[in-house]
Amino acid sequence: MRRFLPDGFTLSLIATVLLASVLPCRGAVAGVFGVVTDLAIALLFFLHGAKLSRAAVVAGMTNWRLHLTVLASTFVLFPLLGLVLKPVLAPLVSPDLYLGILFLCTLPSTVQSSIAFTSIARGNVPAAIVSASASSMLGIFITPLLVGVLIAGSGQGALSWDSIGAIVLQLFVPFVAGQVAQRWIGGWVTRHAALLTYVDRGSILLVVYTAFSAAVLQGLWHQLPVPVLAGLIVVNAVLLACALLITRYGSRALGFSKEDEITIVFCGSKKSLASGVPMAKVLFAGHPLGLIVLPIMLFHQIQLMTCAVLARRYALRREEGARLKVAVR
Repeated sequence: MRRFLPDGFTLSLIATVLLASVLPCRGAVAGVFGVVTDLAIALLFFLHGAKLSRAAVVAGMTNWRLHLTVLASTFVLFPLLGLVLKPVLAPLVSPDLYLGILFLCTLPSTVQSSIAFTSIARGNVPAAIVSASASSMLGIFITPLLVGVLIAGSGQGALSWDSIGAIVLQLFVPFVAGQVAQRWIGGWVTRHAALLTYVDRGSILLVVYTAFSAAVLQGLWHQLPVPVLAGLIVVNAVLLACALLITRYGSRALGFSKEDEITIVFCGSKKSLASGVPMAKVLFAGHPLGLIVLPIMLFHQIQLMTCAVLARRYALRREEGARLKVAVR
């Protein structure tokens, strides 16, 4: 039953939302939190840059069909689903929540959980490392461009070039600096992986606290009745189910091996909370940020619970297949 229970980080997110609801930061305190949050996000992407091995990326790029399939699922399939399913999805949620769903559809894949689930399911782990890392890195550029196209197409305003420039300055520049510094600190960062985890989760919690503080002060909970929240959960579940089914059967139709299918399923169906929350802070300045990031937070938990069960089923089937081969011999 533990597979179906929220993990410690999800409980921390819930606690942060509750804290922001009871004790929202405002005034000068909110300004201080904003500066600290920006610094934490820059540090996060610096450490990600220092950790990502260029040698591993180059070595794993030979399986280009798999990587292109994962990127197509992440940055083409999901946005198309968000647009094509609009007649079904939009009536279930408010306009701002639907904007958050469109933003969710543009995000890169996760890194840690994609690799972890691929490993559990006995998939192609080296390919998962390359695909997830490439998705995360390219998302710094692709996500803002997709957001601009989708927002303009949905009639919810336009994305300024200043926002894209801010993403590059706040996220990509620290990432490149980390890559440059990798020669000297890469080994230290790898040995102290827990530090990256704390910075990763701490920066997300800071953004969530400041975002929901502002949203609460603007009357968030009056704009989010229970039926709308339930509709949002249904929308996230529908998006994830479509992505899982299409990546699974699509990879089979394209002739991929079982190991590669597993990698495509788990890397191509994920969306990164770690990248999404900081990007939302920059891209949606002036929008109700709490409503924008809420779909990502819910999708994060739904994808973890669903993929934990799916990874275990893949692993059991692989074990049964191996036993049958031994029995036949």
